[in-house]
Parts: sequence; structure tokens; C-alpha cells
Amino acid sequence: MTQTLKGIRIVELGTSIAAPYGAWILGAMGAEVIKVERPETGDDARTWGSDYHSDDASFWFHSVNTDKKSVTVDLKNPDEIDRLKRFISSEVDVVIQNHKPGRVEKLGLDAATLREENPRLIYCNIGAFGRTGPLNQRPGYDPLMQAFGGMMSITGHAGQPPVRTGFSAVDQGTGMWCVIGVLGALHRRDVTGVGAVVDTALFETSVGWSQIVSSSMLNGGVVPEGWGSGVAGIVPYQAFECADGYLIIGGGNDRLFAKICESIGKPDWALDERFATNPARIEHRELIVDMLTDVLKHQPRAHWSELFDAAGVPNAPIQDLAEVVAHEQTRALGLIQEVEEGVSLSALPMSTDGERPKIERLAPKLGEHTDELLGPFS
Repeated sequence: MTQTLKGIRIVELGTSIAAPYGAWILGAMGAEVIKVERPETGDDARTWGSDYHSDDASFWFHSVNTDKKSVTVDLKNPDEIDRLKRFISSEVDVVIQNHKPGRVEKLGLDAATLREENPRLIYCNIGAFGRTGPLNQRPGYDPLMQAFGGMMSITGHAGQPPVRTGFSAVDQGTGMWCVIGVLGALHRRDVTGVGAVVDTALFETSVGWSQIVSSSMLNGGVVPEGWGSGVAGIVPYQAFECADGYLIIGGGNDRLFAKICESIGKPDWALDERFATNPARIEHRELIVDMLTDVLKHQPRAHWSELFDAAGVPNAPIQDLAEVVAHEQTRALGLIQEVEEGVSLSALPMSTDGERPKIERLAPKLGEHTDELLGPFS
């Protein structure tokens, strides 16, 4: 039974990635998700990306809007807004919104207004900088928050130009916090009969993602920097060049380091006082990394991976996405699903009772369900 949220109806007043991603997760878990879009143009993300499906919506858009329903509402038309408000007040469990600060309040689609009519309503605000503070009225996008929240400062290599993660880590992470908050509120409503207001923001997510790294700074005073594929506190724990690419090796403790040395034919390195403990290896990081690289670069990744696997040393080749999608592990888990002939998308990375939710249909056409749910507008 993957439809764990069947019977829950959600209205998504969302655009771009964060709110649509959160609503997508809830929809994949069985909730009915109704996406409210602008007439004519719809969600901005319908035109993001370079690859399009035949309905003229991009695959970026389809990836986070499958199995939803679309209604169009002209937010400049008071009659259409009133009809949407009545629908939410009488038939909806959850609202998720990520409009510019102050907009839903101006339209009367904010939590206070809607929950006055429907106290059981759970309302999730996804903001940029958060619900309070001197910047709370500023808008923002994922890369701005990776910058402002410090993520870019600890990503990539020290001294090199800043690097953003290759996916929308802040947007998608904020969508996940939205889901967590909504699920908690649904549980509390089952007990109390009363809804809640959930607040999360891109900036909060960016700061939250760095909590392990920032803990050292907060208590040790050293501002962290980027370590490329590695980390500040463990050596060796990074990518190493091999004859045909790069292999990540996770030497998370002294026992594993000894196994690494044994596997590459250098058991005496583990006895060297410069490398015998993790603090010593951190002190001599550059030396031991260079020594390991000088050995590893003469054989392909598969050669070393086989030896490390036999010794119980965590390791993984750096794969491109084509390799990931084609890998038998990805296929065995059903992480890629064919939605219709010739169209495949990533599935929800979670299973219930051993079953992964199935993507039933691609994202809706713009306004496809307006008449069904709100009735025809004159």
C-alpha cells in the first residue's frame, strides 16, 4: 500500500521548484494535489530546460509535477479568487505556497484568512529568507541561498571560483522540510482536530544543511572552506585519480586505513607515525594523499574497487548520470520508471512495505482540471 496519504487533498499555490517538489512528494504518497497556475503561461518551470515533451512542457517541469491536477486562476480577478477560496475552505486539507512575500496576504489567500474559515486547514509557507527578520520580504532562488547561506563557501576547492551543487539542493531540501512539517501537522490534527501553519524557507535549509560543518566553527572558531571531494576531518576520505577516472575511498577510521594500505601493497604505511592515526593523517594530509595517488593512478578504478571490496573498504567510482541510470543497482531498485512509451522519470526515493509508488501520469496540461474542480469561469 503506497497510497499512505490517500484521501488528503492538497492545493499547491506554487511555482518553480521548492513548493512543487514538496507537493510532488506528498502526491507520490497518495495525496490528491491540485496545482493552481496562471492562465496562459502557467508555472515558470513549464519553460525551464532545453528538452520538451509533446505538450510543450519541459521535462524539468514534468519531473516534479507528475500525477497532479492543474487549475488556472486569474489572480487579478476577484471572482476567480473567491471561487478558489471557497474551494479551499470547504474541500482542502493542505495548502502549500511559495509566492513572493506579501502576495498571498494581498490576495486573501494567506493562512490567517483561509484558516478562519477552515480551522482544520494545514497551511505551509515556503519563503526565501524566512518569516521574520530584516530580509523576510526579499525574494530568492536556489543559487542565491546556496551563496547567502554559506553552502558555496564549503563546496568545491579552496581558492577556486565558487561552485553551486549540480542540482537544486536548497529548493528540493526546502520542499522536503515542507513535507516533514505537513506530515507532523496532519498527525497533530488527527489528535486535536485543529490544523496548523508550517513555515520553512530556502535560507533556513541552506544554513541547516551545513550544521555538521558549522558545529566545528561555532565551537572551534575556524571558518571552514571547500575541500573538493574530501572533508576537513577525515583522511583519506576523497576522490583519487586512477588510470581511467576517479574513485572515492572512504578511510573513515584507522582500521580502514590499514586495510587500504594492505590492499595497495603498502602495509608499512599504516605503521608510520605520520599516518597511524587520523589526527596524524590530517596533519600530513598532502603527503599521504600524494603517496596514495602515485600508486592508484597506475590501475583502473575496477582493479582497485575489487581489491577494496574484498578488504571491506568503502569505495565508489565517480559516475556520470548516464552510468547511474544504466547501473543494475538503479534498475533493481526501480528508481527510474517509464511513465509512457519513450518517457522515463526518476521515482520517489522511498518505498512503503517494499513497494515504491508508481508514477501514473505525466504532469497535467495547463488548466486541464479547472472545470472539473472549480467549475467553468464565465
